[in-house]
Amino acid sequence: MAAETLTDTPGEAMLATTIANATAALARRQNADGHFVFELEADATIPAEYVLLEHFLDRIEPDLERRIGVYLREIQGEHGGWPLFHDGAFNLSASVKAYFALKAIGDDPDAPHMARAREAILAAGGAERSNVFTRAQLALFGEVPWHAVPVMPLELLIAPLWFPINLWRVSYWSRTVIVPLLVLMHLKPRARNPRGVHVRELFRDDPARIRDWIRGPYRSPWGRFFKGLDSLLRRIDPLVPGAFRARLIERAKAFVIERLNGEDGLGAIYPAMANSVMMFDTLGYSPDHPHAAIAWASVRKLLVVEPERAYCQPCLSPVWDTGLAGHALAETEGGQSASVASACGWLRGKQITELAGDWAVARPDLRPGGWAFQYENAHYPDVDDTAVVGMLLHRNGDPSHAEAIARAREWIVGMQCRGGGWGAFDVDNDHDVLNHIPFADHGALLDPPTADVTARCVSFLAQTGTRPNEPVLARALAWLRGEQEKDGSWFGRWGTNYIYGTWSVLCAFNAAGIGRDDASVRRAVRFLLDTQREDGGWGEDEETYAGAPPGRYRESTPSHTAWAVLGLMAAGEAADPAVARGIAWLARAQRADGEWEEKPYNAVGFPRVFYLRYHGYKQYFPLLALARYRNLARANMREVAWGF
Repeated sequence: MAAETLTDTPGEAMLATTIANATAALARRQNADGHFVFELEADATIPAEYVLLEHFLDRIEPDLERRIGVYLREIQGEHGGWPLFHDGAFNLSASVKAYFALKAIGDDPDAPHMARAREAILAAGGAERSNVFTRAQLALFGEVPWHAVPVMPLELLIAPLWFPINLWRVSYWSRTVIVPLLVLMHLKPRARNPRGVHVRELFRDDPARIRDWIRGPYRSPWGRFFKGLDSLLRRIDPLVPGAFRARLIERAKAFVIERLNGEDGLGAIYPAMANSVMMFDTLGYSPDHPHAAIAWASVRKLLVVEPERAYCQPCLSPVWDTGLAGHALAETEGGQSASVASACGWLRGKQITELAGDWAVARPDLRPGGWAFQYENAHYPDVDDTAVVGMLLHRNGDPSHAEAIARAREWIVGMQCRGGGWGAFDVDNDHDVLNHIPFADHGALLDPPTADVTARCVSFLAQTGTRPNEPVLARALAWLRGEQEKDGSWFGRWGTNYIYGTWSVLCAFNAAGIGRDDASVRRAVRFLLDTQREDGGWGEDEETYAGAPPGRYRESTPSHTAWAVLGLMAAGEAADPAVARGIAWLARAQRADGEWEEKPYNAVGFPRVFYLRYHGYKQYFPLLALARYRNLARANMREVAWGF
């Protein structure tokens, strides 16, 4: 390799020190049983909804709410409202909820921060123009009439599989949120609201006079059709016999109770868990009833309480964090190190092999074998987690993992969608027409195949021995090629965004033996090289989900820089000066304690609606990138041996 040799890059001592410090910092985060879990932060909506849930139930904890108030004020934007991600644009729905929560906590509406928020909300059209979930929250407190919310009849619970709209055609997260919400929308409870807090001042018009709660612009003619259907259902709804609806409520209860999932909660995601709490309360369950008590405990488990501030997480990510941290440590310490073995041991105990979850409606003959994202979520294993964990177990090399890996392979192969890609939780969950119903104004009702999840499945299957010409991989690789953007990138559904997606696919191509001279690889490399910032790092804005230039941001971040250099190394470009510059940026950006700082958000729940900041990404991805770079340099190699 002559002048191109990796070992000629300067700063080897600095690199060694950076890796050692990062490894020690990550090791400090490992729990005694081997697992990792980092905070998972969303926007103002989840902590605000938690405050309102306490007021719905009249279970107000003043000191906790005081700390949540500190958090909400800290993240208020200069525009007066609240964004969906760090330093983002004003978002109407998040701002309405945050204002309502702060007023419930006790903030004076005339205080400067509240006045600024109110002015911004009114300038954006007022609370009447907030999204469906926000209007449902307002309806629970009597701030808007229930006809402000689209009709969602209880009959959805019994709609057959062949019917165009049924529970099994929407994503797992939508299903678990919708079922208890159907009960609430039918029974129309009123929050206890012991302090009598109201937010009429956030409306430009009297809610009692508003008639156009559900209106365009529609994304397609289907929107107008479903608006008409909504109007028809409103006329039919009162004609349905009460006894029949009572039986449907029992059906909803049975669905929720079967999936209560202990202290990890319904669907293991906050909105579904909070809806289950309100459903049990509305149905008259006492707080100490086992179902009501465990539902409330599951919500409480999501709280992050610090000395002066607190917030509520949307969910917990221990399996994901453990799998990703395990890969970083395997690259640093070797796949058989004690810390990696301990992580693998914990993960083995989390494999779901007995329960066939909701995915089995589409694949009834497929044996379970996946992993969930959270501590427990047996009805909803995650394809992405399963692939990441499967690759780590394989890399660990312990023969006792063979059966777990085989079960994971079998399940992932069985979950492949008709076009060759994979969704995250469901099979062929791509009935796009459903994203046009009035309830789906967020546009995130479905779980279609995505490039990042598909890439992870390809990486896992290829790393564990599936050949590229075998049908399962041939179809997946063809699907990925068809998804490549004109600029050479791939869209990142679950991580921000095109840098994440491009890194994911380049890892998959490498694992499948697609070399650096492949035309798709060259285009992807060019995208990463073109988006490198002058300081040597990479960054990307969440606004890329709304049309901003892909792969660009006003600052470099540890996560994006790590993904970019990992992608370039997977593409055989470890010797490119751009990689060395990225590695140098990571080394410079490291703090004295071995960790990195990262305020910009780095992931997405639902594009344009709900974004995430994984606090672990800024730690284990830079370590993985730094260690891989050093390993390739030591071996004077271009090729990455692993799928991840």
